[in-house]
Amino acid sequence: MSYEVSITHRVEREIARLHPRIRRQITGKIIALEDNPRPQDIKAIKGRENTYRVDSGEYRILFQLDDQAKLVTIFRVGHRKDVYRGL
Repeated sequence: MSYEVSITHRVEREIARLHPRIRRQITGKIIALEDNPRPQDIKAIKGRENTYRVDSGEYRILFQLDDQAKLVTIFRVGHRKDVYRGL
């Protein structure tokens, strides 16, 4: 039941700007989404269908989940105070 994880170019840039410790922490969470796209700490984002977030310390990973295609598309990663702006 492995899912494919797709990361947008924006997310790649956001992750590259992070401190190396935080970058490793977030990368680990992203890799874990391949095997378990619905971890215990998942939360749905209100007002957006099939859109979720997962916590990684003070940071949030926002993604869309397509069960039919078995695809997780990560579209934003950021600090909890900034990540929801412009959604």
